[in-house]
Amino acid sequence: MVQDTLLDSFRAGRRNYTIFQVGKATLLRVSDVMKLKKSDVFNPDGTVKQTAFIHDQKTGKANTLYLKPVQQDLVVYHDWLVQQNLNSEWLFPSTTHIETIVLLQRANT
Repeated sequence: MVQDTLLDSFRAGRRNYTIFQVGKATLLRVSDVMKLKKSDVFNPDGTVKQTAFIHDQKTGKANTLYLKPVQQDLVVYHDWLVQQNLNSEWLFPSTTHIETIVLLQRANT
């Protein structure tokens, strides 16, 4: 029910749903999910990488993310980003306050 609500009840439902799915599959904190960049997850040709390598914001520890469980969700999300013309270095850019979220994401890197 949560997934259906995220997907269908908001203008940016696909974004919200994908944030939830990535967080659930990777067990990352929301702050770490939100600071993912497209280049962390997607190859230059738009395909999903097998793994992503990040450093946890809270602990600073290196973390390997296995993306196979959310590969299809990320493919659909990539297509949605293209359709929405959301061009950002961030994987999950704000759909309403782009300048605010970019400043916050940069402050956290």
